[in-house]
Amino acid sequence: MREITLGQYYPVDSVLHRLDPRTKLFGTMVFIVSLFVADSLAAYGVATVFLVLAIRLSKVPFSFMVRGLKAILFLLLISVSFNLFLTPGTEVFRIGFLKVTWEGLRLAGFMALRLIYLVIGSSVMTLTTTPNELTDGLERSLGFLKHVGVPVHEISMMMSIALRFIPILVEETDKIMKAQMARGADFESGNLLQKAKSMVPLLVPLFISAFRRATDLAMAMEARCYHGGAGRTKMKPLRYAGRDYVTYLVYVLYLAGMICL
Repeated sequence: MREITLGQYYPVDSVLHRLDPRTKLFGTMVFIVSLFVADSLAAYGVATVFLVLAIRLSKVPFSFMVRGLKAILFLLLISVSFNLFLTPGTEVFRIGFLKVTWEGLRLAGFMALRLIYLVIGSSVMTLTTTPNELTDGLERSLGFLKHVGVPVHEISMMMSIALRFIPILVEETDKIMKAQMARGADFESGNLLQKAKSMVPLLVPLFISAFRRATDLAMAMEARCYHGGAGRTKMKPLRYAGRDYVTYLVYVLYLAGMICL
C-alpha cells in the first residue's frame, strides 16, 4: 500500500517546485489532453521527452514515481488484455479461441503507455505542489465559475483534502494490515475470492478511521471559525513570475506539436 505516490508531496528545491500552482495545473491538463490526442509513435515519443524533462526538472527520484505504477498494475493488465484480444483486424497469432491482431497490439501498446503516463504525469504535479498551493491554484483557476454561483473555494478545498488524505489512508491501511497479520490474519494465500473475503476485516476499521479523521477535521475547522472562502485573504497570494510565462509558451508549443503529429 505504501507504493501509492499520488497525493504525496516531495519537498526539494527545483524549478517545478517554484512554479505557480496554476501553471502546473494547466500543464497537467495539457499533458492529459495530449495523451488522448496522440495516435502515433512520433507523438508518444514527444510526450516521452516532455515527461522525462518534467521529471528531471522536478528533482524527484524516478524510482519514487515509478512506485505508484504498482497500484494500477491490475487495471493496466485488464485494459491491455481487452484491447489485445478483442480488437478486430489482421490476425498475428491465435491462442485457443483468442485472436491477437496487429491493430490490437498497436492499441494495447498505446493504451498501456497512456495509463502509465497519466499516473506519472499526475504524480509530478502532486509531488511538486503542497496541498495549500493546490487549493489556491484550483480556486484561482476556476474563479470565473463564481459568477454563475459555483462554490469554487469549497470544491477546491474538498479536492485538495481528498488528495491529502490518500497517503494518510495508505499509511493507516498499512498499520491495520500489520496489526491484523500479527494476530494471525492472512491476506496473501488462497484464490482471488478468498483474498477478497480476507480484506473485509481490513475495510471495516479503515472506514471507521476515515470517518473519525473526517470528524476531527470538521471540528478543527469549526474551532477556527472557518466559514468558506467569502472575505478570506491569502498570506501568500499567487503571482506569476517570468518562468511561468516561459513555461506557458512551452505548453503551447508542445500541444501544437502533438496535434500536428
